Amino acid sequence: MESSDVQRRLAAILCADVVGYSRLMGDDEPATVQTLTEFREVFISYIQRHHGRVVDAKGDALMAEFVSVVDAVAGAVEVQRELAEKNAELPGHRRMDFRIGINLGDVVVKDDAIYGDGVNIAARMESLADPGGVCLSGKAYEEVKNKLPLEYEDQGLQSVKNIAEPVRVYRILSTPGSAAHRVVRAKRAATRSIRKWALIAGAALILVGAATGAWYGFISSDRTTSDVATGEGRPDANKPSIAVLPFVNMSGDPEQEYFADGISEDIITDLAKISGLFVVARNSSFTFKGVSVDVTELGRKLGVRYILEGSVRKSGDRIRISAQLIDTTNGYHLWSERYDRELTDVFAMQDEITAEIISNLKIHVTMGESERIRRQTTENLEAWEYYRKGRELYWRFDFGTFHRAQEMFKKALEHDPEFAAAMVGLGHVYLNAAGFGWPTDVPDPLAQANDLAEQALNLDKTVAEPYDLLAYVHSNRGQYDRALAAAERAVAMEPNVADYQKTLADVRNLSGLHEEALVSMKKALRLSPVPPDAYLSLLGRIYYSVGSPEDAVPPLEEVYERTGWDTTAYLLIASYVSSGRIDQAKTLATRDPLFFNSYFFSKYNAFKHQTDLQRFLDDLATAGVE
Repeated sequence: MESSDVQRRLAAILCADVVGYSRLMGDDEPATVQTLTEFREVFISYIQRHHGRVVDAKGDALMAEFVSVVDAVAGAVEVQRELAEKNAELPGHRRMDFRIGINLGDVVVKDDAIYGDGVNIAARMESLADPGGVCLSGKAYEEVKNKLPLEYEDQGLQSVKNIAEPVRVYRILSTPGSAAHRVVRAKRAATRSIRKWALIAGAALILVGAATGAWYGFISSDRTTSDVATGEGRPDANKPSIAVLPFVNMSGDPEQEYFADGISEDIITDLAKISGLFVVARNSSFTFKGVSVDVTELGRKLGVRYILEGSVRKSGDRIRISAQLIDTTNGYHLWSERYDRELTDVFAMQDEITAEIISNLKIHVTMGESERIRRQTTENLEAWEYYRKGRELYWRFDFGTFHRAQEMFKKALEHDPEFAAAMVGLGHVYLNAAGFGWPTDVPDPLAQANDLAEQALNLDKTVAEPYDLLAYVHSNRGQYDRALAAAERAVAMEPNVADYQKTLADVRNLSGLHEEALVSMKKALRLSPVPPDAYLSLLGRIYYSVGSPEDAVPPLEEVYERTGWDTTAYLLIASYVSSGRIDQAKTLATRDPLFFNSYFFSKYNAFKHQTDLQRFLDDLATAGVE
């Protein structure tokens, strides 16, 4: 018989602990304690904000009780977002990830402590969660499934320690920083209508190609050569060709990587403005970051004759830059120099390196190109550093780091309100927030992206990047004529930039100009001979649209095997059918229930051209996707 001071009640229980806590303590005990203290304060603030009560917070573990499961889950997701942002500021080996488990169950309450199977199951859910992720019991899931804008994955029945019967487990997929969030591969019940999802697929393909092209366009692939561009990947023989490798950070501080990368990227940007020079895109040359490769082999893989490599050492208010221009046909150093100056001279050093390349390669530069190269987007070093930090965070492609990137771009603009590149960087953050439905500090992120692009153009209409951003904004709004005009303007101004050619290919394809899209896509692949997966996926989509499904299959197969992207899977199924490979189409169609976020469907309910959509749906139906 229970004593009078013991109570029972139904509660939502949250359990959390730190992944790899012992290792962190062994590596650096004071730093770990400091980080844990800071992170625990964040945790407790979110618990209290969501009407929870901290029951226990000893060591690296934490337990809380909530009256509402919705409050418990909302608090868990928000705290993981906040901690993901804080972790983005830490070196990789010092990051502190929490796992969270939540259960709804009966608990025994004595002296403010809680006990019972309800607590034990929450603890087991925590042990099943990914680092940075959240797992729910079946009971908790049933209470919250239709009440929060989250995606879940059913992990099935799990046998857990000290619990008599198996417990159904659900994993939250939209928790930034978690492995589930990075995989983004949700399965749906087979009873749902796949025909409906096929319509969503058509919409998702549009959004992946337009709304988020600016994001996925930078995702690196593991390719070492562009097989699909064989015969297309060689530069113009009448032009000198060059790849700028990421400069090596010699500062001894991993946090300075952004600075060394920024110098390399600025040189690429300047060289790409010269019509008489073929310049390999950043997203290809940077795949060799930290990789030791013979220069002759590197020249072959990137399709260039010349390589610029170098190193950066930043110490206090001094900077040392070393650079070498190498002929890959014989390994001969055409030019090398070491600069040791005040940090404030960094922009002048970049200009001098660019000038030396132009001189040694005997390149003719027009007056207009010379003016564009000399024109700096900012003379403020602090603004430039914040901008480069923002770019580095942006390319990590994580919800939490996107918010940190937003902060960096804003700080760059605080230091230089007329820094057009920072405006465009911030615009891309808002663009992707609109595309993925992420919360931001503005009511209409797409409108904000548009305004930032226009502001950048008001400062300088001779730069191409704002037009590229506007092309994506107009595509998101279904304004394909305006998107096409903006994309064409960007390419006309800087035809040497692979991403601008890829944007034009994307917009042309969406506008029904499939043949013209293929021409632009091949140009993008010539400029980016080690293409990102998004490039290859778009190439497959264009081949399918133009009526060459047999050419669409190789790049789509490659991307799907590497990424598992569902958008690519649908295109591959349709391409198999159109090329007569029905058995392969049916095999892929039955491999897994395919998923598309309903957000895409709500915003884009069809291809622009109904005939394209109908052919796509007919091919899927032939493969058994009904």
